[in-house]
Amino acid sequence: MSYKEIIAANREWVDGIWQRLDKKLSRVAVSSRGKLPYTTVNGVHDDRSGDPLFWTNGFFGGLMWLMYAETGNECYRTTAEVSEKKLDAAFSHMDEWHHDVGFMWHILSGASYRLTGSPESKNRNIIAAMSLMSRYNVRGNFIRCWNGTWEGEDVSGWTIIDCMMNLPILYFASRELGDDRFKAVAMRHADMSMRDHVRPDGSVNHIVVHSTECADTVLGTRRGQGYSADSCWARGDAWALYGFTLSYIHTGKSGYLDTARSVADYFIAAVEKSSWLPHLDLLSPNVPEYYDSTAGAIASCGLIELARVSGEDKYLEAAISILRAMEVWCNWSEGEDSVLGMGSLMYTREQHMPIIYGDYFLTEAILKLRGSEFLPW
Repeated sequence: MSYKEIIAANREWVDGIWQRLDKKLSRVAVSSRGKLPYTTVNGVHDDRSGDPLFWTNGFFGGLMWLMYAETGNECYRTTAEVSEKKLDAAFSHMDEWHHDVGFMWHILSGASYRLTGSPESKNRNIIAAMSLMSRYNVRGNFIRCWNGTWEGEDVSGWTIIDCMMNLPILYFASRELGDDRFKAVAMRHADMSMRDHVRPDGSVNHIVVHSTECADTVLGTRRGQGYSADSCWARGDAWALYGFTLSYIHTGKSGYLDTARSVADYFIAAVEKSSWLPHLDLLSPNVPEYYDSTAGAIASCGLIELARVSGEDKYLEAAISILRAMEVWCNWSEGEDSVLGMGSLMYTREQHMPIIYGDYFLTEAILKLRGSEFLPW
């Protein structure tokens, strides 16, 4: 079947999911207004407002902008704008910012600017892009992920595959400022990730340690959030799948498209073996059996976009298979603020819980299947 035929064959299912999302999220938009949620406690969204630099703080407001873009419902816009203003507290701690400013602002302030034209939102997003730009190591030729130390180890030379999803804020800044330096830095980091993070078979290294003095020099890898340093953390593979697809969309560089295909093929082969339900680590032992729904939601978004830009409908079919399988993990009751359960932070802790970016990417994927042309990245 063609892309359009696949969409048409699944239209009834997509519309049913969409109606349940809108019904639930329109309630949550009011009940959680003023919060920056990460997960739920006894079914109720928690609030990370007291930690303004927490990397997921942009996702709830970003989710509200997704819903506003599709419905025009002012309830969603109001909650998104409240979330954005709450995140202003982070500007008092700019010396502690990290590479996840794209997750924090681009899908929040960036979306606000693109949907409403708000100059304040544009400025927030440009400042965040400048912060990410400043993390570029000109000698090592990479964007540094975190600050300080991690378990006693200096992380000044560390990069993580997640940063592929932060690069769109740099592409945004290049377009808005007419300054190609932002795009150039984004592409240098993407080129590094293509070489050092993505393995020949399409699996990924989560953390790569680089020399801070010598360009393109790898000193080692670290386990990160997966089972081991040489396994394949599922969400990391999903970040790579969607991230390289987005870099191709923003630059047209064919190498990024080829890399996205390689990662996608690896991810699909792995999850097909587990009835389309993604394990937390795609190379971990079968016992204990940990899953991660967020990896499936992120990968589905990337697969839908990859199908669109590559013309290969197998990626669309895979995305729908994953989303349909993960419906068993969705909670539509009014007693639970989250939608998608079975999210997992990492192999060593916090498995099988609702996580806000699971709801975000699930919603983004469903909107793509509905034909939305709004690309928040």
